[in-house]
Amino acid sequence: MSVTLELIGFDADDTLWHNERSYRDGRVRFARLLAAAGVTLDEDELEELVNRAEFANLPFYGYGVSSFALTLIETAIDLTEGRIAGVHLLEIIDLAKQMLTEDVELFPDVSDVLMRLSVRYPLMLITKGDLLHQTSKVARSGLRDYFRYVEVVSHKTPDVYTGILERHRVDPRHFLMVGNSLRSDVLPVVELGGRAVHVPAALSWSHEDVKDVPASLKRRYIEAAALNDLPAIVERLSRTLPSQPTGPVAGRPRPV
Repeated sequence: MSVTLELIGFDADDTLWHNERSYRDGRVRFARLLAAAGVTLDEDELEELVNRAEFANLPFYGYGVSSFALTLIETAIDLTEGRIAGVHLLEIIDLAKQMLTEDVELFPDVSDVLMRLSVRYPLMLITKGDLLHQTSKVARSGLRDYFRYVEVVSHKTPDVYTGILERHRVDPRHFLMVGNSLRSDVLPVVELGGRAVHVPAALSWSHEDVKDVPASLKRRYIEAAALNDLPAIVERLSRTLPSQPTGPVAGRPRPV
């Protein structure tokens, strides 16, 4: 028995447009700021400190630029034992404002892929982070009209996806999620019985890394080399998608 796709979901950051490189640039600026404040650390040490602080702060601040800026301020205060000058803290605030208002740069072929798919399927954008910032990015991206629904969430867990699908009356077996993160976009969906397409990004936050994926879940998602592979993958799935997993479905191999 085949199952018809009733809804295709898309992640936004680092799936449809660049995002992580902005945070990488922010870390470089933060290192310069610390050096001006008299604190010099090597790149790996600073990366570890910031990442550790970001992970610890997720339950309090969630995801996004505001959380990142608060973490940088906290880290700067800790590293200087409270002696960081106000002028340097203002630089971090200015950095955050620039990140919040910078241009949204799409990945190649995004508009074409969404246009082709939206003709045949309802599309939903499911993006994680600050509501105001994410809503602004969607509006500035020029992609809003391709999506029937937009969901901005604080976290991407099986419970969150369950809530979204129940609200829109879609059985997980009829849902396909597309994104760059195994942790956020792929595994929570396939755990519910849905399908997913993983499109790895050149840059990704270490928090999104997953080292070991159970074989039973690997059979429920496809890894694609690029987003422009998606229409062909969706067409194949719409013809052959089984109601229960029967084995691996391979997309074009990811280049090494």
